[in-house]
Amino acid sequence: MPTIVHVTHEAVLKIGGIGTVLEGLITSRAYDEAVGRTILLAPLFNRDGGVDDRLGPGGEVQYSSVDGRTDHPLSGAFRAIQDEFRVELVYGRRLFRDPLSGLQARPEVILVEVNRAAPDRVNELKGRFFSTFGIASDRYEQSWEYEQYVRLAEPGLAAIRALGAAAGDGECVIVAHEFMGLPTALAAKLHGEWGMRTVYHAHEVGTVRRIVDRHPGHDTMFYNVLRKSREAGLYVSDVFGDQSDSFRHALVEASRFLDVTLAVGDYVVEELKFLSPEMERSNIRLAYNGIPAYSITLEEASTSKRRLQDYVETLLGYRPDHVFTHVTRMTPSKGLWRDLWVMRYIEEAFRKENRTAVLLVLSTEIGGPRRREDILHMERWWDWPVAHREAPPDLSDGEALFYAGVQQFNARARNCKVLFINQFGFDRAHCGDRMSEEMEFWDIRRGSDLEFGQSIYEPFGIAQLEALSFGSLAVMTNVCGCAGFVQRISGPAGTPNVIVADYTRYRPEEDTIEAYQGLERPEREKFNEQVAREVAAEALRRLPRTGEEKSAFLAGGYALASEMSWDVIATNYFLPAVQEICRRGEGADAA
Repeated sequence: MPTIVHVTHEAVLKIGGIGTVLEGLITSRAYDEAVGRTILLAPLFNRDGGVDDRLGPGGEVQYSSVDGRTDHPLSGAFRAIQDEFRVELVYGRRLFRDPLSGLQARPEVILVEVNRAAPDRVNELKGRFFSTFGIASDRYEQSWEYEQYVRLAEPGLAAIRALGAAAGDGECVIVAHEFMGLPTALAAKLHGEWGMRTVYHAHEVGTVRRIVDRHPGHDTMFYNVLRKSREAGLYVSDVFGDQSDSFRHALVEASRFLDVTLAVGDYVVEELKFLSPEMERSNIRLAYNGIPAYSITLEEASTSKRRLQDYVETLLGYRPDHVFTHVTRMTPSKGLWRDLWVMRYIEEAFRKENRTAVLLVLSTEIGGPRRREDILHMERWWDWPVAHREAPPDLSDGEALFYAGVQQFNARARNCKVLFINQFGFDRAHCGDRMSEEMEFWDIRRGSDLEFGQSIYEPFGIAQLEALSFGSLAVMTNVCGCAGFVQRISGPAGTPNVIVADYTRYRPEEDTIEAYQGLERPEREKFNEQVAREVAAEALRRLPRTGEEKSAFLAGGYALASEMSWDVIATNYFLPAVQEICRRGEGADAA
């Protein structure tokens, strides 16, 4: 039963997808039964709050040099680490709780404050990174995002050893979640005498995300270029130029030195192989993310939908026939404008049918929930979230850009409206007094008729599928990693519960790399709107409109979700990879 050390920026708070992955994986029964010990490692990002706040709600701080809580059996070992590396340490346990099943886990947590880390020790590690892995840290030192995770590596590993979790028996596995964990995993590789195994858990490929986001052709361009490049034996630098200015690229390209890479989607596997010939030869395995699988009744789904309809009626003055949702982070890669294009064609159809719908977009780009007093102020003085202002505490720059499209849509539409809720959380405490006291976050899942997720770059897309168990129609793009998982489970015929939109089937007059790279925004939008019209037609055809049809969606969605649960992921993907690298011993480097 190995010890698993997850190195992640979400060791304490669930901010995005990695936090969701940790919660789902660690609370799964299969993981719990197979793993002897779980440790989370991260930087201590700030000293805000008191000692009992450091490890989140329900957390238990057993040692904190920051706060003077040092009465612990390992205090001597911890102090030695602090003196050697000039860092501060926080150690304890965090509470994970599955919000619907109630399953709990209390993994250990190590936080390291690295602001004043000893320069000589950090520079020594950077030198070894260059000589062994070819990472030129002097190019990236101006980025604190890079610097803090390099500084975390050595004291973090020392703390793990102080806890007795690296006995040299090959049963301690360092899992680097995204680029943030890679310096620690690479440092563990340098200390071969400690017998640690190393995993890169690739939740995305930062090099590819940057290209897709920045190019006006987005995914329509990139995945066609990827296809043609793979046929021609070309790699990213051959087609898109040198990428070494990005420390994320440098770190991920060095992941080939680890024991195994777990890629969360079929396209992520191809994207990683596209980085270089060495990466193509490395040990990359597919390991999808999981989704929650909950069985609910038609009555429970109807109750949640009624709550959503009540909320909309309070805000807009009418009760919609359908409630659509999109719960996501506010980033360009989420392709939120595509939702508005699809809604435009649904609006045309609903005018003829005299039906109504509201799309609730729950998304924000700020780092945490807005304060309740600010929400109440906005609610009172400018009718938030029906109306917004482009200034704090309301819209950030990115939110304002999306809201401009919402305003344009709402001004022209009669039967469909979009409500943009730029807030973390979905209950009365977070969304104001016009939301009922009985509303809870899971109502936006249970009560949704359709969940959008038409990303231009989406390595997996847990949010797109979270509503499956609750009988929602899920709309995603073919480049979402979860689309490949759905196809693998449902077979070639697919499932009525999921619409997969293909925004990459565009073909120019010449099927060449150069033609795709020359794709500009007007032509891409023209083609994408054509696809959006097709998605709308398919959504209108499938959308459940009776209790009987909704019951069928509930049954089908739960059956599908059950085969994509975290227990399935742990059993079929994550644990076999971990067990294999533990069995084979130190083994040869993948490079």
